[in-house]
Amino acid sequence: MSPFANRYCTLLHISVALALVVCWRVSSPRHALAAAVLLVGSQAKLASAGDEAVSNDSLKIGGQPVVQLKRRSSVNAAQPEFTSVTILPGRGMNLFQITANLPGKGEVHVLASPSLEEAAQQLNGGADDIHGVKSFAFGGAFLVPYPNRIRGKLSSDGKTVTTQWKDKTLTLPAVWKGKANPKAELHAIHGLILDRKTDSLKIERTPDGQTFTGVIHAGDFGGYWPSKTDLTISISLTGTAVESTIVAKNVGDEEEPISVGWHPYFAIPSGDRIQARLHIPASKLAEVNNYDDVFPTGKLLPVSGTKYDFRSPAGEPLGNIFLDDNFADLGRTSGGVVVDLTDPAFAYGIHIEGLSPEIRTVQVYAPPDKAFAAIEEQFNFADPFSGLWNGMDTGMVTLKPNQAVTWKVRLELFTPGRKTSHVTGHRP
Repeated sequence: MSPFANRYCTLLHISVALALVVCWRVSSPRHALAAAVLLVGSQAKLASAGDEAVSNDSLKIGGQPVVQLKRRSSVNAAQPEFTSVTILPGRGMNLFQITANLPGKGEVHVLASPSLEEAAQQLNGGADDIHGVKSFAFGGAFLVPYPNRIRGKLSSDGKTVTTQWKDKTLTLPAVWKGKANPKAELHAIHGLILDRKTDSLKIERTPDGQTFTGVIHAGDFGGYWPSKTDLTISISLTGTAVESTIVAKNVGDEEEPISVGWHPYFAIPSGDRIQARLHIPASKLAEVNNYDDVFPTGKLLPVSGTKYDFRSPAGEPLGNIFLDDNFADLGRTSGGVVVDLTDPAFAYGIHIEGLSPEIRTVQVYAPPDKAFAAIEEQFNFADPFSGLWNGMDTGMVTLKPNQAVTWKVRLELFTPGRKTSHVTGHRP
């Protein structure tokens, strides 16, 4: 390890006060800074290739320092490229922000997120953040062991719901309900790691960026889940792609259901939501009772001939349509589920590629008065244990002891109207 790397690792260990364990090996300081840097805190000083990257503060969210991976954009870049990712290890490795450099436009935010300081105020564990629910209000929260909603019998104190999986009773936190109806039904939503700290962290240099890996020894998820689970969450930054990978392994003695999803709020950079376009390779849609509860009825409806048909390769304009829908019967391109969000007014587009065969549905949340679309590639349908599905496979994966399953999603940028070298062969 070079003297620079030794000094830098020492600074990192001091700044995290033993809460963050990082191993960073670099061949030379100049190469390391040219490829990427690891920054702890909300800001960092990076003066030149010969200087060290130093954290200017010790901002923590969820009790652990914020982590940023950053790479320098190419000189005279002719193609859009990713430049940074910001991660919240103290909140289940929430991929809080991604930035990209667009030719002629400079740096843009890929995700719709507040400042880190604003996020720290909201992610406070208070009454509005019980079990970490504020984590899925912005950025990109990872959802394990279940994305989406789960209904059940409400406890007398209103704090939990119970449901059945095979012969086991699952008791889950009741943390959410519709907002329009004061008597809306409380239910569980979006998993059990929203406010979970990460147990160990590692960063590795790659030829064009960095990969940041966190391990969460989730156990029985606070007593709410059968067996015990280890989660390995990796986020990789390069100029051409940002990849997120979650490996869930059953390290206990019983079988367990597992599903994985993600809740990223993809920004529409121009702010003009009406002209933004969405491509979803789905021929069916899960019917819901209403857009307040958003509970599935157990019916899958064809999208053909409806406003929910987004299968056109160029996508369809979002217009004023409200979306909070679970799309299914997904077409695949070279094995991946490729969803595109395009902002023609800004000459911007992003591919969201679900690379795991277990990804069965795509949840899209896009209110017409907001300049974002939350596009959530996930394993399962909502309320997967419900009898409403009449025995249909709802996408929950059963893991026996020592078995594992992998969820993986890759992001790639493109310029609308141009041919692309996109690896799946998809053409916007």
